[in-house]
Amino acid sequence: MTYPNNATTGPAAQAQQCKSRWHNAIERAARRPLLSAALLLGLGATAGASIGVSSTLHVREQLVQQQLQIDASRREAQRELNALAARLGELQAEANRLNALGERLTRVGQLQDGEFDFGKPVGVGGDGEVRDMPRAELEAGLKRVSSEFAASGHQLAVLESLLLDQQMDVNAVPSREPIAGKYITSGYGERADPILGGSQFHKGIDFGANVGDPVLAVADGVVSYSGDRAGYGNTVEIDHGNGYVTRYAHNSKLTRPVGQLVRAGQEIAKAGSTGRSTGAHVHFEVWQDGRVVNPHQFLRRNGVRRG
Repeated sequence: MTYPNNATTGPAAQAQQCKSRWHNAIERAARRPLLSAALLLGLGATAGASIGVSSTLHVREQLVQQQLQIDASRREAQRELNALAARLGELQAEANRLNALGERLTRVGQLQDGEFDFGKPVGVGGDGEVRDMPRAELEAGLKRVSSEFAASGHQLAVLESLLLDQQMDVNAVPSREPIAGKYITSGYGERADPILGGSQFHKGIDFGANVGDPVLAVADGVVSYSGDRAGYGNTVEIDHGNGYVTRYAHNSKLTRPVGQLVRAGQEIAKAGSTGRSTGAHVHFEVWQDGRVVNPHQFLRRNGVRRG
């Protein structure tokens, strides 16, 4: 670019003008120092305010980030607590199941001496310094208790099965009297026939009774016969499933049909004097593996009275 050769508009002239204005500004500032100081302070305050706002925003952003981290940590801790609470609930349910099973075993095994009282809290204690338990140690302890519960539950279930089998075997053996509170009027074996005289082998034992007295099953079993049998009158027979069959004769009424399950002590008939009989009584027989046996060996343990 070319400039006209003019003293007032050329580059040299413009430079001179700028220099003059700069000197004039310095001279004015020198003549008015308070104004200069105020301008400088205003510029500094403006710059300081800008820096203060920026610092406040930065601190606020940091606080928001910290609060977000705290909230996330709380949510994670709550999830862990919920998981532990669920596991604790499972262990409590398992403990309740084992307690119920233990109480059943106490009843079945007739362990009533207080040693196996599952409703009583267990006494524990200890000494030494107490410390905070790490999460990993707590989870390992819960896992160990769960395994112990599972093993104990299996062992108790096996024991329950054995005890119940044993109890069923005991209940299936004739060991009770067929009528409550009565005495024996005629025993097992050879005797004088009460109707025709002479000698007769009596296959069972007779209990005195009144017509209508309840006749009771002496053991658990299934009714295998219910009806009239020659000489026996109204008769009930019970198969106990272990080679034993019991017979109850001369009843006035039969109250159990064939095929029905009966428990020891339940009524199966009403006493009477049907069939070959001289009066109301209960004729009771025990058969073992198809052979008639002496009922006294089963009733002796109950102290049945003789007439």
